[in-house]
Amino acid sequence: MGTKTFIKIALVGNPNTGKTSLFNRLTGLNQKVGNYPGITVDKKQGVCRLSKKITASVIDLPGTYSINPTSADENIVYETLINDKNPDHPDVVVVVAEVENLKRNLFLFTQIKDLEIPTVLVINMADQMERKGISIDVQALEKALSTKVILLSARKKTGIDALKSVLKEYQSINTKTVADISERIHGHFFERIKEDLPHFSTYKSWLLITQKGTSDFISEKDQEKINFFKSRSNKINKFQHKEAVFRYQVINDILKETYSKNRTKGTDLRGVLDRILTHKVFGYIFFALLLTLIFQSIFAWASIPMNWIDSAFAQLSEFAKLNLPEGKFTDLIIEGVIPGIGGIVIFVPQIAILFMFVAILEETGYMSRVVFLMDKIMRRFGMSGKSVIPLVSGTACAIPAIMSSRNIESWRERLITILVVPFTTCSARIPVYAILIALIIPEKRYLGIFNLQGLTLLALYILGFTAAFLSALLLHKVLKIKTRSFFVIELPSYKIPSIKNIGITVLEKTKAFVFGAGKIIFAISIVLWFLASYGGKDFKNSEEIVKSKPTSVELTENELSREIATYQLENSYIGKLGKTIEPAIKPLGYDWKIGIALLSSFAAREVFVGTLATIYSVADDGENATTIKERMNSEINPITGGKRFNFATGMSLLLFYAFAMQCMGTLAVVKRETNSWKWPILQLVGMTALAYIIALIAFQFLK
Repeated sequence: MGTKTFIKIALVGNPNTGKTSLFNRLTGLNQKVGNYPGITVDKKQGVCRLSKKITASVIDLPGTYSINPTSADENIVYETLINDKNPDHPDVVVVVAEVENLKRNLFLFTQIKDLEIPTVLVINMADQMERKGISIDVQALEKALSTKVILLSARKKTGIDALKSVLKEYQSINTKTVADISERIHGHFFERIKEDLPHFSTYKSWLLITQKGTSDFISEKDQEKINFFKSRSNKINKFQHKEAVFRYQVINDILKETYSKNRTKGTDLRGVLDRILTHKVFGYIFFALLLTLIFQSIFAWASIPMNWIDSAFAQLSEFAKLNLPEGKFTDLIIEGVIPGIGGIVIFVPQIAILFMFVAILEETGYMSRVVFLMDKIMRRFGMSGKSVIPLVSGTACAIPAIMSSRNIESWRERLITILVVPFTTCSARIPVYAILIALIIPEKRYLGIFNLQGLTLLALYILGFTAAFLSALLLHKVLKIKTRSFFVIELPSYKIPSIKNIGITVLEKTKAFVFGAGKIIFAISIVLWFLASYGGKDFKNSEEIVKSKPTSVELTENELSREIATYQLENSYIGKLGKTIEPAIKPLGYDWKIGIALLSSFAAREVFVGTLATIYSVADDGENATTIKERMNSEINPITGGKRFNFATGMSLLLFYAFAMQCMGTLAVVKRETNSWKWPILQLVGMTALAYIIALIAFQFLK
């Protein structure tokens, strides 16, 4: 068989083994994130050059402890490896193990090796072996496992070239089984399997028998044979238990001869840190201080680049106005596209800082401590300690946060987590929060450190988490779903975060946010511009109507232009839509312009700012390129004569967006994850009603 010029590699491993770090080292920026067909779980793929002639497609499969799936994430690993018709089915599997937890990691390795797929064992974090007193006889381990073993440090980039050399020659890797269960568990039963399903490896047949449901890549005839074995469930459960015992016996025998650890070192730094960070008092204090630092940084560090971006878009609009020919297309660019896109790009620094902090918490291993620390508290609210990850991830985006709940084994705990995650303040709310806070909260500092605007943002995040927990408590009391509940969490070793990993994470997630939101905003900006630039008879005759008013003679030329623009906007298609819903939102302190922004932002929250940018640009007098913040700040309430965005209205809007479900993407994911429209509709109606009531109370109390 000749060497392929393009090969498929799958990275598999337990959680916290550094699998994703290795993926980033192999692929760099040559990677993309998508979804598995029909499933909302992230699919990370990249391209790696193994040599001048050989290119590899690398897929980073979800972390799993066993090839027998207990969650939706783990099922992806099973489906990819067991189904040779799957487009992602690999030519070679790289199992990533961690040097301190080799015994547990090898359980998964032996399962995959027994599928008779070329499999390489990578032992990561090899740079820590000397410090931890670990020694490995690599040659003896290779012989015992019948494969290639690579000692590697993804963080320090050692061993990468050796791995690439092995992968180029993957066809020479021995596919012999390591722990042949057919001889050690029940010879007669497995002999029958071999006879009935001769074209599958023995272990592949066994896995097909042990899984619930059917596999669509299996022929009807084979499925009937598999179903016959499935019917003997009492034996299957007994044999699965025997398999686990047997595998660990084999692994123990191998490691006795190949692996040793000096345990005379006493308490290391990890033990000291764990005693502080998971302490029943100090652990919570540290976590609270850390969150305060994060939200102070979001405002403090981002102010300079945000001001630069704000100024750049104002100049771009002015440049377009001076250099593009007059016409409707130019009006669309100046009044629709530039303000709409500018309204989202300006918040990239804040969003990138948030993503950076979340990535650092995960990279260092601290996030697992938070999960452990919060488990007791979470259980009182009907959730699991593992619910912390979706709730914290929700500060980036509710969609992947809801998907990350798939590792929660209890359906009841998972459902409660899914339903309350949208209350946490996602990055899409940051544009709304940031501009409203800047308008109504002064730039004051307390003790020379604490920024009042940053504290307000922190308060909104706390409010979101509080709403999530109270909603979870209500659901915990109301939902009558019987389910098993257990909690297992691994506390990984602390690691110095990889700058490259953090950089790639921030770049990919920020890019996904900008382009995801950008496409929506671009489309909505065009629609809004059209609706605001056209109308009926009154719109077309707006100049004549305004000039015919007796008061128009007293107006200056600029004031007359502004009056005409305002009248045009009110009588445009979008103005009429806004006027229609104005009576329902007026008690909240909103006018018809804000109403339009509220309606459009039901597609995605961040569209709120872009919509107002488009509306105000269309309504502008055309002489000055003003930024969205300046336009909102100068907007006057015609009834009171004061600012439209005063403290009462601003707080009402902040609270509305804190509680409202305004993300169609999230609703779609909830429907897919729960396999029912019942739950997303409950979310949409319940959260919107709660947002309306709280915003109403806030405005009426503060006005």
